[in-house]
Order: sequence, then structure tokens, then C-alpha cells
Amino acid sequence: MPATRSKLLRRGTAALAALPLLTLAACGYGSDAKNDDTAKIATGAKKIDGLDSVKIGYFGNLTHATALVGRQQGLFQKELGATKADYATFNAGPSEIEALNSGSIDIGWIGPSPAINGYTKSNGKSLKIIGGSASGGVKLVVNPKKITSLKDVKGKRIATPQLGNTQDVAFLNWAAEQGWKVDPESGKGDVTVVRSDNKVTPDAFKSGSVDGAWVPEPTASKLVAEGGKVLLDESSLWPDKKFVITNIIVRQAFLKEHPKAVEAVLKASVEANKWINTHSDAAKAAANKQLAEDSGKPLPAKVLDPAWKSVQFTDDPLAATLDTEAQHAVKAGLLAKPDLKGIYDLTILNKVLKAEGASPVDAAGLGAG
Repeated sequence: MPATRSKLLRRGTAALAALPLLTLAACGYGSDAKNDDTAKIATGAKKIDGLDSVKIGYFGNLTHATALVGRQQGLFQKELGATKADYATFNAGPSEIEALNSGSIDIGWIGPSPAINGYTKSNGKSLKIIGGSASGGVKLVVNPKKITSLKDVKGKRIATPQLGNTQDVAFLNWAAEQGWKVDPESGKGDVTVVRSDNKVTPDAFKSGSVDGAWVPEPTASKLVAEGGKVLLDESSLWPDKKFVITNIIVRQAFLKEHPKAVEAVLKASVEANKWINTHSDAAKAAANKQLAEDSGKPLPAKVLDPAWKSVQFTDDPLAATLDTEAQHAVKAGLLAKPDLKGIYDLTILNKVLKAEGASPVDAAGLGAG
């Protein structure tokens, strides 16, 4: 490895350590960790694995709608019986990984970058990805008065959620493919990358301090509502227009000690995705109702409707695309080459899918064992 490349990787790794984790930072609009004690347990229900509760985490984000709908419709509680479904919402990947590592949550919905980093930072001991949840829902939205074509992005200020997060890596990779040079840490170069919390990016866009943003939903649709134009949908860059945006992770110790509880949560997740894909309008309303309960404010229709259409909900973790995303982070100089062997354990999910008469999903060579 050339000295400059080695130095860049060290600098990128140091930057990530300071984050401290790759993250889908601030994609959520709920509290950092707001617990819920209102779960309804059916009369006569029995506990699973002798557990009083299972602690479930997710972001207040439409790309986490499987969890939003599963909670709002009572699907998790139904499958868990007398074992209470407790919930915590998060704004960023690092806080959710920290909660998982500390045992504050057992299972969580999270993006690929924090899952990758959580796994590698623990030397493969902290978590497993046990299922998929969503694909897509990421767009490059620009000010049409300043940017009218993809080549016009050069020389402009483009926001991403945080250094090294999933969308940041995707944008840096795309910029490199255009032949543009950008320092991954400072964000300076042929394009200026502005790391901006998704909660404030719409205001930055409105004020003109950024010319566009590579962001997930519903932030992308919020920018469109402010006069932005979708210049590129990230799904167009992927085979079959599919790439992982949300996974389901679990603490390894919890998976080992309470497989029946994990199976119950995965059953509910599969049921939620099935209902979402067959009752789209009702599911959209349910997800928005849960967002409102979590954050105190629902999304307006002009944001909710286009955002919802851009996300695909799937039980398949799209493992090959997670590996590709990790390679993009390495190419950008933000991550030393990770060993992702064993990051997936899809055994229970495939058991659930088989019982549903559905096809099994694949770990793309990154499965356990």
C-alpha cells in the first residue's frame, strides 16, 4: 500500500474512532432514547423464554417503518405474548450501538454503516444482523436554480448527515466515480461536502448555505417541499435498484440465550413487511401515527407521500450490497478493510420465512459458521 494511501486510511480510522462509530446520524426525528411503557399484553398470554420484556430500538424514520408499523399495530406484542415489548427510539447509529452493547436494548433496526462498524470495532463479538427491513429511500436533492445537471454538482456545497455515515460514504463514492477529488475528512475538494444533521439540513438548504444534499427519507422529501429537485435517486446506481438502508440487529448474547424471543420479533417483522406491502396506504398512515407519537408531530402529506413511495420494504437483508457499501468506505479512506465474515445469522429468519411459504434469504458468504 502506498504511503499516502496508508496515511489516509489511518487518518480516516482515527476520524471514525472520534465519532466514535460510522453512523446514520440524526436520521431520526424522535428522542435520543425514549422508552415506552404502554404495551398491551393479551389476557392469558405466556412469557417467551421466561423473559419479562424484550427491548427493541429503532429510529423515528420512514426507512424504519417496519418497526414503526409493527409497534403501532401491536404485532411485536402479539408475538411476544406476556413478555412485554419495550421500545426506545434513537436519532443516531452510535447511540443505538452503545445501547445494544450495554444491554439497554436487545434488538434494533439500524443502518448498514453503524452495523458494520459496531461489528468490526468489537472484533465480531457485539452483534449479528438477523434480517432485512428496507431498501432505497436515499436521494440527491438540489437547488434547481444552482444545479441543473449532474455535472453541475462539481464546485457546489452538498450536505450529508455525518462524516462516515452511510449516505456520506455513498456520496463520496459517487463523486469519485465522476473523477472528482474530495478529502474524506475535511470534505474539501472538487465538491465541498458539508456534514449536517438531518434535522437542520432543510433550514441550511432553505437559507442557501448548502446547494443540495445526499440524504435519506423523509429529509429528501422535506427538501423537495422547500423547492428542491431530485437530481438522482441512489437506487438507480444499484443492481435491480435495491440496496440495504435498514437491517435488524441483535446482541449476540441475547440471540444465544433467547432464540425464541428473537424468533417472535422476526415473525412480527415479517408480518409487518407483508402488511406494508399489501396495505400501503394503511401502513403509511400507521407509520406516520407512530412517528407522531414518538416525536409529537406527524409528517405532512407533501413530505410523507413521496417519501413513502421511495422506500421498499423487504425481509431480505441484501447482504451483497452491505459488503459493497463496506468496500466503498474503504475506497473513500474512511475504513480499514473489515472482516465481515459472520456478521449475518439468518437461521431464524429463514425458519420464519419457510413457515410462511416464502423463499429463504442469503448472507452472500458473510453468514455465521
